[in-house]
This record gives sequence, C-alpha cells and structure tokens, in this order.
Amino acid sequence: MTIRFDDRVAIVTGAGNGLGKSHALALAERGCKVVVNDLGGAVDGSGSSATLAEQVVAEIKAKGGEAIANGANVANYDEVEAMVAQAKAEWGRVDILINNAGILRDKSFAKADLDNFRAVVEVHLMGSVNCSKAVWDLMREQEYGRIVMTTSASGLYGNFGQSSYGAAKMAVIGLMNTLVLEGHKYGIHINALAPSAYTRMTADIFSDDSAEELMPPEAVTTGLLTLCDDEAPTRTILAAGAGGYATTRIYETDGIYLSPEERTPENIRAAWADVEDEAGQRVLTNAGQQTQKFLKKSKAT
Repeated sequence: MTIRFDDRVAIVTGAGNGLGKSHALALAERGCKVVVNDLGGAVDGSGSSATLAEQVVAEIKAKGGEAIANGANVANYDEVEAMVAQAKAEWGRVDILINNAGILRDKSFAKADLDNFRAVVEVHLMGSVNCSKAVWDLMREQEYGRIVMTTSASGLYGNFGQSSYGAAKMAVIGLMNTLVLEGHKYGIHINALAPSAYTRMTADIFSDDSAEELMPPEAVTTGLLTLCDDEAPTRTILAAGAGGYATTRIYETDGIYLSPEERTPENIRAAWADVEDEAGQRVLTNAGQQTQKFLKKSKAT
C-alpha cells in the first residue's frame, strides 16, 4: 500500500514555516497540488509577508510539484473565500483542507488580556471555521472532502499559561465532531491532529536540548498524511510527535440512576465511585446517545 495524492488539490494554512511547511512539502511530494497559505506574520500574529509562502512554493516547484502561494488571513472570511476561489480557478476543485494556521499569545489567565485571548481564538477556532465553511459546499458538490483540524495536548489536557490556546484547540474538536455528522453522506471525512514538534512556536517551551533533533515537524506530518488520503478515517484524533503515534478518545462512563426521591447532591457524592466507574464506559458518537442512555436507565427502573 502506498499513500498517494495524485490529482488531489489541498489547501494548507500556515504553511510558510514549521508544521504547515512540512505538510505542504510532503503532500506535494506525493502528487498533490498545493495552495501554500501563509500570512507571513510573527508567532504572535503581528505583521505579514508573502515571502514565506512563495519560498515554499518555489521549493515544491523545484522538485517538480505544483503549488501556488496565498497570503490570506484565515481570520478574515472574505480573504479565505478568495483563496478557495483561487484554488478552484487554478485546478477546478479542493479535495483537502489542512487547518494548521495559528498564533500564540501565552499568559497565565490572571494576567491575560482579553483582546489577546480573542485574537488567538479568532485564528485557531474561527480560522478553522472560516476555511472549513469556504470549502464545505464545494466538497459537498464533489461528494468528497478531507478536512484536518489541528488540536493540541494543551486543549485536550491543559497547559499552564495557555488558556486562550487551549480553549481554541479544544473547540476545534467540537467543530470536528459535528462536521463529521453533517459531512458523512457527502463523503467528507474530518479528523484532528494533535502535534508535538520543535518549531518556532514551541522553541521556547522545550527545555530538553535534544528536542530539535528528536521532534522534527516531519515526524508529525507522517501522521497527518494518514488523516487526509482516500482511505482516511473520520472523527479520529491522532497524536503525533518524535516518532510516536497514538489516538485520543473521549469516553463517558455508564454512570448511575437516581430515582426522584434519591436525587440530592449528597447522594450523588456518596455514589461518586459508581459515577466514575470506568467499567462499561464507551465513546459516544453523537449527543443523542447520551440522552438515550439516561432515558434507558430511567425506564429500566
């Protein structure tokens, strides 16, 4: 089995550096036509330059691939729509969207400025919303689409000083879960990548001197490629870093049932071990399954 992307068209956001650049190069190497999107700003989102995207395009073309540069700000829907129109005008379709663009403005919550908090959410969450919305109708018409969200361990598990980043990165999981349901009958698969790599965004975080060598972006990209090809899964969170690959799932315990007379906070607290009991826990695939579980318990008594 060889994973290829011949005749496929991908948009990779934030592709001028780090993970996005690695993703764009790898997709192109395996036959994909790539829109290399990058605003060209600093890690905190300030500034802009078309140079980074153009350099990645030049690198792809030098290796015989096809690519075009785009400098859209993913937080601006009009610019994102124009980017999708550019891709369609160039190649007639968009098959793959890699929502990778992001910024960091880390502060502890006590010291966080709400304008900076909103800016981070605008890029990570609304950037993913904007790009996904802009390709959605096209993918429905094609009856084919692959969208990858970029989440993070900071969102899945928390990380000191990253309340804005963590909130946005967990929010894209909620977006993925709903789009999976709405896109299923149109052949649209949506997955999420939880990367751990040494890039300009994470260089100040790692204290291990070997991180740059052991955690290259390319090790994450290897996992990314399994989330956006023809045989890609859907509703999968793939964690990837330093050659390690694992999936993350959200489980719900079976829980307990209390009759109307028993429904006091004290009784819930007293039964907490049963509430938390992992025996019988499962992954739910839509919100209605939780409701049905509780109704079934209620009717069984």
